[in-house]
Amino acid sequence: MQIERIKTDILILGSGGAGLFAALHAKQADPSLEVMVTVKGLMGKSGCTRMVQGGYNVALSAGDSVERHFMDTIAGGKWLPRQDLAWRLVEGAIERVQELENELGCFFDRNPDGTLHQKAFAGQSFDRTVHKSDLTGIEIINRLMEQVRGAGARAMEDHRAIELVPARDGSGISGVLFIDIRTGKYRFVQAKAVLLATGAGPTMFLYHTPSGEKTCDGLAMALRYGLKLRDMEMVQFHPTGLLGGPDTRMTGTVLEEGLRGAGGYLLNGAGERFMLNYDAHGERATRDVVSRGIYAEMRAGRTSPMGGVYIQMNHLGPDKVRKSFPGMVNRCADCGFDLAGGRVEVVPTAHYLMGGVEFEVDCSTASPGLFAAGEDCGGVHGANRLGGNGVANSTVFGGIAGDSMAAYIRRGDGAWRDPDERAIEAGVARAEFPFSRSGGVLVEQREALSKTMWNDVGVLRTRAGIERGLDKLAVHRAELAATGVRDGQRGFNLTWHDWLNLDSLTTISRVIATAALAREDSRGAHFREDFPQTSELHASCYTQVRAGGDGDALHLEMVPVSFDIVRPGESLIADEAGAPPLVTA
Repeated sequence: MQIERIKTDILILGSGGAGLFAALHAKQADPSLEVMVTVKGLMGKSGCTRMVQGGYNVALSAGDSVERHFMDTIAGGKWLPRQDLAWRLVEGAIERVQELENELGCFFDRNPDGTLHQKAFAGQSFDRTVHKSDLTGIEIINRLMEQVRGAGARAMEDHRAIELVPARDGSGISGVLFIDIRTGKYRFVQAKAVLLATGAGPTMFLYHTPSGEKTCDGLAMALRYGLKLRDMEMVQFHPTGLLGGPDTRMTGTVLEEGLRGAGGYLLNGAGERFMLNYDAHGERATRDVVSRGIYAEMRAGRTSPMGGVYIQMNHLGPDKVRKSFPGMVNRCADCGFDLAGGRVEVVPTAHYLMGGVEFEVDCSTASPGLFAAGEDCGGVHGANRLGGNGVANSTVFGGIAGDSMAAYIRRGDGAWRDPDERAIEAGVARAEFPFSRSGGVLVEQREALSKTMWNDVGVLRTRAGIERGLDKLAVHRAELAATGVRDGQRGFNLTWHDWLNLDSLTTISRVIATAALAREDSRGAHFREDFPQTSELHASCYTQVRAGGDGDALHLEMVPVSFDIVRPGESLIADEAGAPPLVTA
């Protein structure tokens, strides 16, 4: 089979906040470098950063500090974050938000005195979330797109990455194998440095916030390539996903944190405000706590007509709600709901993977020439990501990755490596496999996977449930392997890509379940009903999963957390961090 071959200096997988910031910083560091941004869809129109509603956490106000933001991040992450990464996040956020405003031209909301308006987000001890009403992600991505195109970065759209290809001599990464979705042809792009910034996206759950094309392809490729994944049991469920019913794809879409931060109420099916029964911080508790509170009401049968609960904002004044949250008001109206003046049904929805590839502060990985940034990476957030730390993570580490890749090439460490042709052949064979089988109904298989993960490896977990889920995942994998694609045409064959999406999702679902089974305590987003207590913080370990050399085997280790900045029981600030204001009934 003929494979087109291309060379570039820097190859970036993904065009969200991490990928675009990396492209911009690499071109700024060395305009002579050829930078290629590849994306499964359209550049700047795909991915999760564009969908960010809430905002960007940054310690700017009087009384706030980097140390306070750091302590909130560590406490919110239940002492599992890698502390040097968390410190780099909160420190870098200040520089990056100033860059977004002063160099990229982002217009964020301001106070009457001209300072940046910072709203309340759950789980934080200070109101530090910079935003553009509730359309922050669109503002950031639009400005980034303008700058990246102006800097001369090259785009390769509608290209699906299917394999990270090592060098023939084992010295690092050589490049990446792609499918051109428009034609069905294979392309191999050889690069001196590669950035993995595909953005993960836990769409294997029944309710989820990312768009359907986010199917953990980057993590699946990284696992096959031999990289280690950490904290993969830590799947964040956003408490308030829109529950629109079975006839709309809007179900699962986030109704953002700022609603609860502004004083929104959660009500069960009987109209009772219930969160104070679960946590003294009420609706402003961390996402994991609120998600479990909602799920408990659902399991007890105290639900709204479609099986969720309600969010109510009208007590704050409908006009104020419309002005503060125009995006969400309009989105709810599209589904027939009045967010400003009535009640909207919501349900916990899979939102973010705290886990991912192990990486360093400079965004390098264990493979020379391969870098990673954004949601593909693990270690920054630990057991729970604070709302507003996600887009900060992508943009801070995306910029670092661009600087690091340019420096890597400038030092002479980066060079074009001859590819391992066997890896290219294996990647093509894997992608061609479904054409060797008879057709099947993939939508039913994806629905079955989503129910398995929701019911058995979801908001509340037990050993019996996880083991049942792993057994079902083995069945799902076998069914997928027996299912093919009838239409042999390769160009725009969306059924083929549905098959590849499902392959990535089942692969990473198994990693999530394996890590969840191993963690026999409750931490943040991971709650074991059979182990409801958090184990000794000083002895905290994180899960580390890698693929075995023997087929489908997964190898898991529990690795001690390094408390190299602050230890449990200590604080970098005078008062308690990680404690938002208490809510009064």
